[in-house]
Amino acid sequence: MTQLALIIDLNVCVGCSACVTSCKEWNTSGSAGPLVDLNPYGADPSGTFFNRVQTFEIGSYPNTQTVHFPKSCLHCEEPPCVPVCPTGASYKRPEDGIVLVDYDKCIGCKYCSWACPYGVRELDEDRRVMTKCTLCVDRIYDETLPAAERKPACVLACPTNARLFGDVHDPESEVSHLIREQGGYTLMPEWGTRPANHYLPPRRTTHRIQPDQLVRADNPLKKERQLPMPALDEPALDDVTSW
Repeated sequence: MTQLALIIDLNVCVGCSACVTSCKEWNTSGSAGPLVDLNPYGADPSGTFFNRVQTFEIGSYPNTQTVHFPKSCLHCEEPPCVPVCPTGASYKRPEDGIVLVDYDKCIGCKYCSWACPYGVRELDEDRRVMTKCTLCVDRIYDETLPAAERKPACVLACPTNARLFGDVHDPESEVSHLIREQGGYTLMPEWGTRPANHYLPPRRTTHRIQPDQLVRADNPLKKERQLPMPALDEPALDDVTSW
């Protein structure tokens, strides 16, 4: 069975929140929205978001590291939010494993929010319905879009390619290869929810510097006192170039 999911590489996530803003923009204007914002420009703004980025500092001084941790619905294979819904509004699609909410059936009772151990369900205060990440289901199956753009909005917006999208049940998919090769893990597996989304852990990056990279080939502003140096009365790049 197909199980679509997000793979988030914590090694390259820079916490820019491009995924947050693109998610908000797409889903507010799409079938999931409009998503409410309460007092957005005040001292205590709040609103409905499908995706949020949490930032932590780990380690002890001076060996500390900042980790940016995006989190949204994990589209669990055993979602605890589904069986507790009294109206059947929360459901998991058998064809692709996406967990969705039928807004016409939702009564905003928050049972699904209490059952979710990850805290990724939010109540839309205006419509009084529970909302969550849909993996941009209205986008990934839109045949009017080019094939390369049939991905969740957050994946397309990420400037560092920290977010990937694919079928984690397909052993030959790109995401499955990354999970195996880079130690991908799920969040809080002890709850038995079998989250579909995976995280790739931070890892030490090795930089290989070649000898020729240690020698600067060009010194356009003539600021570094390295031999051989041009005469001081010769024009520098700033003198002959219009910036």
